[in-house]
Amino acid sequence: MAQWEKLRQLESVYLTQVDELYDGDAFPMDVRHYLAHWIESQDWDRAARDHDVAMVLFQVLLENLDIQHSRFVQGGESFLLQHNIRRFKHSFQRYQEEPYNLANIIQWFLAKEKEILQNAELAEQVQLLQVQQNPMETDCQRNIERKMADVKNKVQCMEHTVKCLEEQQDEFDFKYQTHNMEGTTNEAEKTEQMKVLQALLNRLDASRKSMLSGMGVLLDGAEELLCVLVREELVQWQRRQQKACIGSPDSTCLDQLEKWFTTEAECLFQVRKFLKKLEELMGKVTYEHDPVKKQKPALQKRVDSLLTSLLKSAFVVETQPSMPQGKGPLVLRTNVQFSVKTRFLVKFPELNHAMKVNVSMDRYRRFNVLGTNSKALNMAESMSGGMVADFRHLLSLSVTEELHIINFNTEFLLHDMSVSLETSSLPVVIISNSSQQQSAWASILWFNMLCLEPKNLLFFANCPVATWPQLGEMLSWQFLSSTTRGLESNQLDMIAHKLFGKQQSYDACKISWTKFSKENVPNTNFTFWVWFDGILFMVKSHLENLSGLFSLKGKEKTLLKKKQRGTFLLRFSESIRDGGITFSWVDYSPTGEPDVRSVQPFTKVDLCQIPFHEIIRNFQILEEENVPENPLLFLYPDTPKVEAFGKYYTEKSGADSQYIKYIKTKLVFVSKENTLEAKSPMYSDTVEGEGSGPMNPRYGLGGEAFGESPSLPVNHQSTKSL
Repeated sequence: MAQWEKLRQLESVYLTQVDELYDGDAFPMDVRHYLAHWIESQDWDRAARDHDVAMVLFQVLLENLDIQHSRFVQGGESFLLQHNIRRFKHSFQRYQEEPYNLANIIQWFLAKEKEILQNAELAEQVQLLQVQQNPMETDCQRNIERKMADVKNKVQCMEHTVKCLEEQQDEFDFKYQTHNMEGTTNEAEKTEQMKVLQALLNRLDASRKSMLSGMGVLLDGAEELLCVLVREELVQWQRRQQKACIGSPDSTCLDQLEKWFTTEAECLFQVRKFLKKLEELMGKVTYEHDPVKKQKPALQKRVDSLLTSLLKSAFVVETQPSMPQGKGPLVLRTNVQFSVKTRFLVKFPELNHAMKVNVSMDRYRRFNVLGTNSKALNMAESMSGGMVADFRHLLSLSVTEELHIINFNTEFLLHDMSVSLETSSLPVVIISNSSQQQSAWASILWFNMLCLEPKNLLFFANCPVATWPQLGEMLSWQFLSSTTRGLESNQLDMIAHKLFGKQQSYDACKISWTKFSKENVPNTNFTFWVWFDGILFMVKSHLENLSGLFSLKGKEKTLLKKKQRGTFLLRFSESIRDGGITFSWVDYSPTGEPDVRSVQPFTKVDLCQIPFHEIIRNFQILEEENVPENPLLFLYPDTPKVEAFGKYYTEKSGADSQYIKYIKTKLVFVSKENTLEAKSPMYSDTVEGEGSGPMNPRYGLGGEAFGESPSLPVNHQSTKSL
């Protein structure tokens, strides 16, 4: 069943997520609906990387919109549908110069749809298995729950105390009024009545003092709980969110915090209610040295202060600013729509749609926030029913190390209490064209990896260094967010070796922002981050399911020389800016000497033509008598090639393979060293710094040049093909 059809059959809670996804103007739901089959049958991933493919799909999309418009006209559909289709086509014209941006957006929406489907399927499986997914409680959570239960219990006891106090006062008031109305002249009787009234008043005074004292103890517990929620739990959540923005798998769910904040707010509002009742009782009966008159103002000030602190902290940015086609959150592009969501963690039904949130940019530089800059906090926009406001805006300027903050403010007004609330996003970087995105994302990574002061907009004016453990963890997160797993310890060690050279331990090694993102790697024209990001793009686009050891240059021989013949490992190129991958394998001479060989790296251009696992499968060299042989037998350390890659192979191979033309011209290499001249362009001791053995075949057989490699003469004695 088509993906769009599956989405339409979901339960209402997931359909709401689909509505939220298509709430903006980046990609209209009408277009997604009417062109569903065609959209799902196109390779948007390739279009996002290839301008020519993107242009073809862009033109076909416009043609399909014209066809759909004609259907509406012929079918007598409403004028509104006809108008909308024309409007959508006109809107898409803005991608005429950069159609791959539209392909990127469509690819992003399809991926988000798939996430919604996966979540729905998982929920259904859990329901069928009747699995209770209760999160494991930590000691800290149990401590909070204990404190919360204690405060709630004190509030309930206080409620009973207030009722008893009111009954005591009614009894005293009744007998006092009766005494005044009867006006007895019997002095003994009058004295006796006064003794009774005095005893009742003393009892009332003691009860008032006891209640006020109990209220102070209650507020002590509430303040202690508030400190844990605001200074510990909320701060830890903010740090988790900051790390999650750069790929950390930390949970940023706010449901538990919302529950705690709401319960604390309910308790404090109950205390305010008790104080109001005390004031009412004091208005009916008061006396000299009345403890309510003396102590209530201080208690009122204290509870209002605690409640104000709680409410101010409860207004947060739940989802940081992000664009549909961005590398990650917090990098925004002018004139491109982005989304940001605020949330109020005190969930009172009477506040639904009552609080208006306004948005503005910092004034360090002037930006225009277009579209809706005021929106109500409401429960309908949240999957969990929280009080949220989801903003989508346009920006209209940028420097990649210049940080900006998006500010939000609203007014809390409930039960005669008014509090102005403010919150802000993490710092964002605003760019004006896609060429700045790579360096902008580097800035976001560095800031959120090291900065514990989210409002420090001058962070890059005095930029701190990163330790290797910090940097290694962040780099691993980038792999984790791009694929399904992070970097392994041996892979991290290889990267550390590249940055710092050979060390006994890398824990004390440090790297500066300049070395990470500004200075070129020696003997190249690009920085470490550009190199690493190129690898990330290649892995995400072409190698996501790839397994095996990834080595760095110079390590192949050490790793392979003691392995059986045909053992190979993979290695990312260190001299190709946009990412390249190669492999090295071990063979043995007749005398038993290990011979480690490598090939020139495959680039993203190559991998768009043939998957890397098919390259591994079909790679061949021509040995003596021109007999083709695949030298790749075991993935390091000793996994048979078919076991490692077989599940990804296409069904057809050899002459029936869809890649046969490519295989014939690109994947055949000549291995007879004695037939080659010393300066043959096909072999060299080092191919652009990539080889490590005496045999380093280059592409170009069959009379075609491959990548930047020169073509061989057609009549070269060693130029063979299948």
